[in-house]
Amino acid sequence: MLTFDRIFPYKQMKKYLIFLISLTAILTTWAQEQKKQLKLISTEYTVRNDNEIPGAVILTGKVHFEHDGANIFGNKVYFFQKEQYIKVFGDVQMTQGDSINLVGNYAEYNAKDQLAFIADQVKLRSKESTLVTDTIFYNRNIQQAYYNSKGVIVSNENVLTSNKGIYDINQKKFIFRSNVELKNPTTTLKTNHLDYYEKSGHAYVSGPTNMIKSNGDNLYTENGFYDTKNNIAKIQKNAKIYQKDKVIEGDNLFYDEKKGYARGENNIKITDTVNKLFVTGHYGEVFRAKDSMYITKKALVKYLVEKDTAYFHAKYINVVGPEGKKVLRGYNDARFYKSDMSGKCDSLVSIQEQGITKFLKNPVFWSNNSQITGDKIHLLSDSLNKHIDSLKVLNNAFIIQKDTLGTGYNQMKGINLFGKFKENKLSVIDLIKNTESIYYVYDKEQLIGIEKAACSKIRLTLDNNKIKTITRYDNPNSPIYPENEFPENARKFRGFVWRGDEEIKSLDDLFPQSELDYDTQAGKKKVTIDKENLKPLEIFEETLLINDPKHKTNKAKPKK
Repeated sequence: MLTFDRIFPYKQMKKYLIFLISLTAILTTWAQEQKKQLKLISTEYTVRNDNEIPGAVILTGKVHFEHDGANIFGNKVYFFQKEQYIKVFGDVQMTQGDSINLVGNYAEYNAKDQLAFIADQVKLRSKESTLVTDTIFYNRNIQQAYYNSKGVIVSNENVLTSNKGIYDINQKKFIFRSNVELKNPTTTLKTNHLDYYEKSGHAYVSGPTNMIKSNGDNLYTENGFYDTKNNIAKIQKNAKIYQKDKVIEGDNLFYDEKKGYARGENNIKITDTVNKLFVTGHYGEVFRAKDSMYITKKALVKYLVEKDTAYFHAKYINVVGPEGKKVLRGYNDARFYKSDMSGKCDSLVSIQEQGITKFLKNPVFWSNNSQITGDKIHLLSDSLNKHIDSLKVLNNAFIIQKDTLGTGYNQMKGINLFGKFKENKLSVIDLIKNTESIYYVYDKEQLIGIEKAACSKIRLTLDNNKIKTITRYDNPNSPIYPENEFPENARKFRGFVWRGDEEIKSLDDLFPQSELDYDTQAGKKKVTIDKENLKPLEIFEETLLINDPKHKTNKAKPKK
């Protein structure tokens, strides 16, 4: 019976296998060597002159070489066959499929190292862009072309210039360093570090960067993203947006020029330099055409009023209107604070042109150690001189002042209340219609009795936030009762509600705890953002997918 080892003895089989392996290695090496060889495809004339060019063949007239997928053309070529090296003169062209086309008047190419050098009126063309410069070095091993002298790139509507840069063929990306400028019909961007993806038109910048917009806006960032096709930007690290009369700052800013829209997240600050208006919060939106802004997450609006400052807070604040016609609206637990007065209500509206601020739905005011309530409270300002002029309380006006020497409460009520300010302090208060009062009367610190009065009008004059005189009009009936003869249940008018524990006595009191928590959250986010800003932005998935539709990634998308 025949067996395998009888047909192919072991020693013969071993020699045969060694032969096959050796042959495979030889063929592989030969194929690799062939791959490295420059192939002359065509030429019109061939000359060898060692006196002129030692070791080279001189080729002239429509010379064409091919090497590993690249085609090189020229009018005259010095071909150093042993070194696998060529020098190309006149109408030089080097192509690689449809991904790159290099032209110039002089070139050198080393097939062994796959390195090329192109000079004299150089142009690098891809499907989306054209680069013009003096010289280009092209490394086919890593598929990158770079230049060290000034280059100009035209890509769609974008014109980019820089002192030096790199073109990455695989990523279809320009990498710019030193004196970079990107210009298109809407934007002039200047920086020292920019990565530009030509297919998507997306630009990523790091380091000090200015984007000057044709509409007058100016963006500053030290780490950001700019979509040249859609005119949107996402900027971080010292990010600022300068508009006609506003400066918008924040940890994360988004800008859409077409929509005239800007959005900010985390440590937002909006400064209206013309109207002396300052807005802060942790989320904000600005609409350029409507001249409006929306702010939330510890929203705060600060107005400069003469030598003082007025602060407004609400869960949601909206400010809209041009210079001199601003309208501020605050919703949900609206609050107001000034050094000599404060207030709360469900919602408020402040109309700059009319010089009026309306406190609506369950409003309360505190001033001169007094609590003032009513159905509506209006604070009026002199729009010419920019100071608070008067106070109106409409329907169910009620003033309560805690007796500082006892446990009782001084009270005055009427249908309406009108107050006048002098040097930003209440100087006169008039209570009108069906007025009543309960007042604890003292001689020095000794309680004389409790006065209860009813009349048609009560006037208070104040000096340095203290009641100086009380005047009652039209048949005042104001008996004074000894304390022990005045019943406890009669010492408070109907509708009495003391809200002293809610009084806003400082700027810190302006915010409920739920709003203060946003500061804590923002602080944690800022630590993360600051770490991210130590390096350039990660490339967004949108950019990678546009450049390469087959690309799969889980990286972040730019917010719209």
